[in-house]
Amino acid sequence: MTQRHAPATERNREPILEVLATHLPPEGAVLEISSGTGQHAAHFAPALAPREWLPTELEPENLVSIAAWRERYPSANLHPPQRLDVSAPYWWSEPRSSGQPITAIVNINMIHIAPWHCCEGLLQGAEHILATGGVLYLYGPFKRGGRHTAPSNAAFDSHLKNQDPTWGVRNLESVIELADHHNFNHLTTVEMPANNLSVLFSRR
Repeated sequence: MTQRHAPATERNREPILEVLATHLPPEGAVLEISSGTGQHAAHFAPALAPREWLPTELEPENLVSIAAWRERYPSANLHPPQRLDVSAPYWWSEPRSSGQPITAIVNINMIHIAPWHCCEGLLQGAEHILATGGVLYLYGPFKRGGRHTAPSNAAFDSHLKNQDPTWGVRNLESVIELADHHNFNHLTTVEMPANNLSVLFSRR
């Protein structure tokens, strides 16, 4: 099987892990939406045990890569990848847990490289999946007050929109407003390296 490799993942995994270890519920299953190459899943699962880690992806090549990383770095609490499309109706009925309740949802670097309706679908599904006190974690670049936080983010935003006009760096306030509509309280926003943010919500 073919492992894909994203250099940025090697750089951001430790700062993200620190935030997750601090804010995730101490037990249960973590549903990772859009797991990408699988590098994060392979790194986070053993570090965050006894929590179960459930990676998901839409792209076939990434599903293969996640399975390859899992095979290379096996962990008893890292489960096989599942295909998942957050833009599909009622997608939240699809994730298969290990019997542990899903107590957290993690989404890293997706909502800016997907149409806005994927962010809407993510929040809608999270509302159905998580019980009161469940945690939703988002990571990536965001605008604040409608403005980019760094010239590099502005350039990245232009690059994304040149690829697909429905993509782009999202306004943090718009995401918080959408989350509130789906019964999530904004817990905190953590400044991360490379002008990214960790944004955490709790299910009401």
